[in-house]
Amino acid sequence: MAGCGQRSEAAGKQLVPGPRADGPLVLSTWDHGLPANEKAWEVLQNGGSVLDAVEQGVMVVESDFTNRSVGLGGNPDRDGHVTLDACIQDHHGRAGAVAFVQRYEHPISIARAVMERTPHVMLVGAGRSVGRGRMASAHASLICPKVRAAWKEWLKTSDYAPVANIENHDTIGMVAMDAKGNLAGSCTTSGMAYKVHGRVGDSPIIGAGLFVDGEAGAACATGVGELVIRTAGSHTVVELMRQGMEPEEACREAVQRIRRKHKDLSKMQVGFLAIRADGAFGAYGLQQGFTFAVRTAQGNNLLQASHG
Repeated sequence: MAGCGQRSEAAGKQLVPGPRADGPLVLSTWDHGLPANEKAWEVLQNGGSVLDAVEQGVMVVESDFTNRSVGLGGNPDRDGHVTLDACIQDHHGRAGAVAFVQRYEHPISIARAVMERTPHVMLVGAGRSVGRGRMASAHASLICPKVRAAWKEWLKTSDYAPVANIENHDTIGMVAMDAKGNLAGSCTTSGMAYKVHGRVGDSPIIGAGLFVDGEAGAACATGVGELVIRTAGSHTVVELMRQGMEPEEACREAVQRIRRKHKDLSKMQVGFLAIRADGAFGAYGLQQGFTFAVRTAQGNNLLQASHG
């Protein structure tokens, strides 16, 4: 599990198999994936479903109000509003998503409620309309004092300039497999700092920020959402694995498709995580610095993704 495998440099060259889990597996994006993985693993070990695991795992990060890219502690849009997006999908492709949620601590749970309690896949601005039970109570405050102070400082110039690997365009994406081979995934974010009011990135979009197909695999994305949306990134990764690619190589190809379509990505980051249906897994980033957390029976480890 120490590496992410090797990739071919020429068409037709046989790939060296990457790492593969023998049993349950949880992957999630960035350093904050470590505590999220531990919670997801606890759920699996206590008999919870893999869907429960990916929901409760990312809830840990949603509840961390020191996190500036996920949850109500996230940076606001340019009008000073913290708006949240999330989605969730199971082994059979059932999916739920929400966008532009305000004041609710756990948009991932509202997304699950959309999946399980409505005939729809995505709702915008959802809250109590979905029903009770899985939803956290609303918070009166829209923005914490430290975040508000930073936003007011930003207003002096209103200079929108994302920086790769900094918490202004990150998220937490999680994909997991249980001991029976069932897959599920989740994704939740507060979106880009100081975005245009109403902007929605890739995180709540099935096929972009997340895609799960029990027959082939699961993938999630992080980074600049517009880049991922334009290539249906996570769906691309899963389809490439369906065609036989190693997970890291599939993630790399999705990144390269983004690179080929844009002239200058030097200040932007995109990363993909993937689990193939046989338990093989991998990751790849556009720039150096994309970290991901891997939880197996051997422990919880933070790895640097290959990049290029």
